Amino acid sequence: MSKTLQDIELVRRMDSTHVRISSEQHELLRLVAQADGMFDWTDWGARDAAHWLCMRYGISEWKARRWVEAAYALERLPLLSAAFASGKLGIDKVVELARFATVETESRLITWGRRVSCASIRRKGDLAVREAAEKMREVAQDRSVSWWFYDDDRRFRLEAELPGAEGAMVAKALGRLAETLPVMPGEESSLDARRADALVALADSRIAQDADPDRATIVVHADLEALVSDDVRCEIEGGPVIPAETARRLLCHSRFQTVLEGEGDRVLEVGRMSREPAAWMIRQLRHRDRGCTFPGCGTRRFAEAHHIVWWRNGGRTDLDNLALICSFHHRLVHEYGWTIRRDADGMIRWFDQRGSPHHAGPSPSREPSPRTGGPMVRAEEPFAWRPPGKVAV
Repeated sequence: MSKTLQDIELVRRMDSTHVRISSEQHELLRLVAQADGMFDWTDWGARDAAHWLCMRYGISEWKARRWVEAAYALERLPLLSAAFASGKLGIDKVVELARFATVETESRLITWGRRVSCASIRRKGDLAVREAAEKMREVAQDRSVSWWFYDDDRRFRLEAELPGAEGAMVAKALGRLAETLPVMPGEESSLDARRADALVALADSRIAQDADPDRATIVVHADLEALVSDDVRCEIEGGPVIPAETARRLLCHSRFQTVLEGEGDRVLEVGRMSREPAAWMIRQLRHRDRGCTFPGCGTRRFAEAHHIVWWRNGGRTDLDNLALICSFHHRLVHEYGWTIRRDADGMIRWFDQRGSPHHAGPSPSREPSPRTGGPMVRAEEPFAWRPPGKVAV
């Protein structure tokens, strides 16, 4: 059956639409790179730009990360960027070529990429990444971390050697966390001290989340006199002797347990150490919430039980006071001022650090409707998480 003029016109319109879509996608990636350099993604409830794209536009996190990587690569690859904007190459081929193209090779790769499948480009990219990984393997084998106490156990030294990429990750984590920690009086200009505080905060958070309370608990042996006197010193089991004042501060957070002792090391009382829900409660919580209850997240792998009314403020460890939150959004609540609330009907609502309700999905669109020509406005309501299976009425 031969092609008709109507068939040819239909294909022409499809090609024209493809060019417009490619141009808009090119602009979207440009804006992503711009936003990533300007935004603090925690203000938007995200770990980074890819996490935000994943939640906001409902794409997979794997694809979102490829988009972000391509967004930065296109800034240094003018020919590939132009081929994308003109529709000569679609977004899937562009994000794969951006993994290994250079200024010297992009012209040749564009010609090659137009005549081969996207799968062929992906295989070439995987091979390039694999070769780079093999070169790093030797460096990774030399990684090490060691520590020791000195100065009569008053000081602790930590020494690490890591591959550059992992080292950059550690440096970024410490740097970002250091920015959020309060400055101690007299240490306003001490960046090194703030990084040290950040390292302690990371370790503190990890211990608090450990599923094995017996092995992850730090035990502080305190003499009865330590409760009323700052002159008496306490001892960390397997660690140094510390002042009573320090012991009292440590017991305010993380997974520490105090063993109160009288004369002759006689145990008088063992303090409570765990706010962890029972195993059956965790199972029920995971069944009910499915994943992180933050709008658009749904992460299961790192989801944790969070006390809506905080445990240290008297919140009970029961299902009505628990919500499943991934480790990242858990930090938003505890360290960045975000809050959640469960209504009487079981709905969970999220509020940012300013107390404003957090919305799910893109902002309302005011572009002309393709059917009516009038503004296309979709009203948004504060996000309310509902247990799966319940229908809003």
